[in-house]
Amino acid sequence: MRLPALRCLALLLLCLPLPTLAQSPSSEWQAYADALSRGARQAELWQLGWTGIYAGSLAWSAWQASEASDDADRFDARVGVVKSTLALGGLFLDRQPHPAAYRRLQHGEGDLDSARRLLREVAEEERQRRSWQARLSSLAVNGVAGLVIGVGDDRPGDGAINFATGMLVSELQLRTQPGQAMAAVNRFQPARLRFGELRLKGEYAWLVAPDRLGVVLRY
Repeated sequence: MRLPALRCLALLLLCLPLPTLAQSPSSEWQAYADALSRGARQAELWQLGWTGIYAGSLAWSAWQASEASDDADRFDARVGVVKSTLALGGLFLDRQPHPAAYRRLQHGEGDLDSARRLLREVAEEERQRRSWQARLSSLAVNGVAGLVIGVGDDRPGDGAINFATGMLVSELQLRTQPGQAMAAVNRFQPARLRFGELRLKGEYAWLVAPDRLGVVLRY
């Protein structure tokens, strides 16, 4: 069966040996180091950017909570203070793994096996941070906030808007997280496969995505 040119066959190799890489260990290690270096820079920018966004939102909500002329605006602002505080706390307590992983890689003295394991660990964490489970906390916070406004303050329309806006911001925060490790792990590398007398030349890549794990072969 022929597949389209832009598609490749995804196979989870549980019982087969890994292919022999047709590239030098130093170039592979450098590729992993470059990926984690880029991820570390992106993680720092991501952290600073979202910290500024939520800090600004917290300051504005705190001012509105006491100075807004409308009772509904003051009520919404108090809800906003709680949401922004929780978001800031999450940023500081659950930091991106890339800066620490890059430091570990630099101290690994060029060990390729350790670099591979480290990159796969970071790629797995990136995958988990983009999975549907990662959205449960924002769903809970924004759901409670929407109910407080919609039911507690008897404004269902405003509650729905607050929920939808909060989920949109949370999704944007999630999607702008670094994904350098997944990209590096998923990139195709030259490989040679041997099964008895059968020899195949092609390329392989680890497949790490929010909803799947495996190995992709292309030949």
